[in-house]
Amino acid sequence: MKKGLAVLLSLLMIVSLLVIPVSAQETEELKFAVAADLHYHAPREALQGDIDDDIYWYANRRAALEDESPYIIQQFLNQAAENGSDFVLIPGDLTNDGRPRPEDHYPVAEMLRKFEAETGIPVYVISGNHDTGEGENDTTNAMFKEIYAEFGYDEALTVTEDECSYTADLGNTYRLIALDSCDTSKSTEDGMTPARVMWVLEQAKKAKEDGRYPILMMHHNLLDHLPMQRILSRNFIIKFHYTTAELFANAGIKLVFTGHEHCSDATVYTSTLGNKIYDFATTSLTMYPLQYRMFTMNEQEITYTAETVDTIDVDALTAAVDGYTEEQIALMNEGMNAYAKGYFKAGIEYRLALSLSMEKIGIAEGEFGYNLVNTAVGGLLKLLELPLYGEDSVQEIAAEYGMELPETDFYNGWDLVTELAGAHYEGSEAYSLDTPEVTLLLRMVSLILRDDLATVGDEVFLGLANQILSNIGTDAVMQDLNKLVSKVFGCVTPGQYFLVALVSPLLYQFAFDGDGVDDNNGVIEGYGTVDCESNTQNVFEKVTNFFSTIVLYFTFFIKYLTAPLTSMLG
Repeated sequence: MKKGLAVLLSLLMIVSLLVIPVSAQETEELKFAVAADLHYHAPREALQGDIDDDIYWYANRRAALEDESPYIIQQFLNQAAENGSDFVLIPGDLTNDGRPRPEDHYPVAEMLRKFEAETGIPVYVISGNHDTGEGENDTTNAMFKEIYAEFGYDEALTVTEDECSYTADLGNTYRLIALDSCDTSKSTEDGMTPARVMWVLEQAKKAKEDGRYPILMMHHNLLDHLPMQRILSRNFIIKFHYTTAELFANAGIKLVFTGHEHCSDATVYTSTLGNKIYDFATTSLTMYPLQYRMFTMNEQEITYTAETVDTIDVDALTAAVDGYTEEQIALMNEGMNAYAKGYFKAGIEYRLALSLSMEKIGIAEGEFGYNLVNTAVGGLLKLLELPLYGEDSVQEIAAEYGMELPETDFYNGWDLVTELAGAHYEGSEAYSLDTPEVTLLLRMVSLILRDDLATVGDEVFLGLANQILSNIGTDAVMQDLNKLVSKVFGCVTPGQYFLVALVSPLLYQFAFDGDGVDDNNGVIEGYGTVDCESNTQNVFEKVTNFFSTIVLYFTFFIKYLTAPLTSMLG
């Protein structure tokens, strides 16, 4: 027993050497910009589109400003120089269609080349899933490294042979580890392997041996930026992410810059040895909120801010692309960020509506379950499209179930959903549990489950009875029965209780970011500080955080399960 304990303590002592701060050759302060997912798209000669929107009729399902992208990228570069950046980092997806179209990479490389020549500010890039592939005419890894040779590869200390990973020194104190996290044979999935993880660990060790602090940049996320991201959005976060984060943190990596998820989100992981590693996911530059990050760092602290592109060369844009209306031009000149938000909401609604079509769901007419699912989807779309308040509104339907909707400025369910989606992309979600927005969201989910599932039951099981009874004024027996029962018992069925209890905390955590790290503006400890805590304290904090999450879910669950009893007693 004593021998085993001695071995364990010896191993901990050896590993703990990794957390000793590097003795930097000299103290320096660096300032740099990070922009992710540029998604450059060659502008069309004229706008095209068919979305039912008076202004944003040309929006696409990705909600990305494709025609405007070159002008947004150029303005970002201008602002990075004006802000006094020492260098610029771009963690992947420099292009939108560069994977099958190598020719799309050349305009981006030329913009970066011109920027470096005019400002003297170096740019460092890494590939994203939109940039490289293995198809016959795809942009290969070798081609990517050749096209962007001037932006990290030419001055690299080491470059992987078959991938796009490399390392390069940043100033006198730091070393960039640019990791190719992509699987070129699969669209969005990460390509992380044990070999790539070991490569990062080896490079972090070499950096420390050279007296430098390691900084990691890769396209895929290292840490969760959504509730249960590994389950709900698995292709956007690396496999075995907590295990990998543990290794990277204990190897001395504190900062990780990622993209891919298109959200502005900062999160932290503390290893069992007490080492913190921060994953700064940066939203797509050419989507709302047209945002990038600025960092100022020294050994003691790291300050970060979220910056926005709010102006572009509209005259140059409209000279190159036909079809912009006077109203669109005026709105862009008033503020590009507000214009991008309207475009984003139109695009997201279009995308979600498409995903709710029977064709996208994959059930053909006549197949088992078609009527049930088609009715459910139709009911959901109806509730999303109806006005929230007033005559013939969601508010009236909710009242029939004994539910009250909080007053907000949202017009309909789509307006609410796209606003909350935009808040997630923008970062620093401030919708706590008691805000009208979250309350409305949760009650909308509850109402959709009640009314929509009631309609399914009506059509499938009682369709004939309803047709007969419609002559005496009742067109929906199941709905009327559910409305009556809900006034006494709250939710309609135990199954719906379970669904609401399960979904509610997930949606709440999506709308409210409570991890303690500000997504957009904040200060964290620098590489030169000692942040190693005692194992006992660190384990206690981890257990506390885990049980806090469990309590949150349990609270929601109890709330909905006890609703019938509360109604009956009061």
